[in-house]
Amino acid sequence: MSKRIAIVEDDEAIRENYAQALRQQGFVVQTYRNKSTALSAFELSLPHLAILDVGLEEEFDGGFDICRYLREKSATLPIIFLTARDSDIDQISGLRLGANDYVSKTMSFDNLSARIHATLNYLKIIETPVVENILQRHALTINKDRLSIRWHNDLVNFTITEFWMIHSLALNPGHVKSKDQLMQDANIVVDDNTVTAHIKRIRKKFMQVDANFNCIDTVYGMGYRWLEAK
Repeated sequence: MSKRIAIVEDDEAIRENYAQALRQQGFVVQTYRNKSTALSAFELSLPHLAILDVGLEEEFDGGFDICRYLREKSATLPIIFLTARDSDIDQISGLRLGANDYVSKTMSFDNLSARIHATLNYLKIIETPVVENILQRHALTINKDRLSIRWHNDLVNFTITEFWMIHSLALNPGHVKSKDQLMQDANIVVDDNTVTAHIKRIRKKFMQVDANFNCIDTVYGMGYRWLEAK
């Protein structure tokens, strides 16, 4: 769906020039010449991005008033000031009101266009839900992004080596993992007795939160496997 951009600018030539250029880039553009017409439209529906002049007809700070209104309506709506009022005081005022950018009308359209696309792309990224890399095995929850393990939703603290050993076992329940395979998956090189010691510590940590834990099965002469909890 095309993004809707609102331009609030009292100079008709400037307003229509920017509107035409943005429409050629595929945007739906709505234009307003003053604060009252813009606010009336925004009460019905907010745009995806707003471009504001500061001075609007007889209202010296009309754009600032619109910015304040939009920010009260939405904490994330992108707002860009495009104005001839480029003093430090005006820029600071606009940014403090919540504008995402404050640029001069002397800026080229290509530069403005790049800022618009960058702002919309950034908003798309932060609004995209983060899908974490989770491995769920009954009561076991392994979060590969956070390198965390929970048992019945209780956080259990493991070392990095222990984490990857548990992940290796739980990835394919019932499949036997040799000690060499566990070392490879944990990216370590140790002797067999050290792997056995790691497994003992892993079991002990699980049993500290669940005395009935018995999901790591020893297959004598072969290795270990993860058993689904009953």
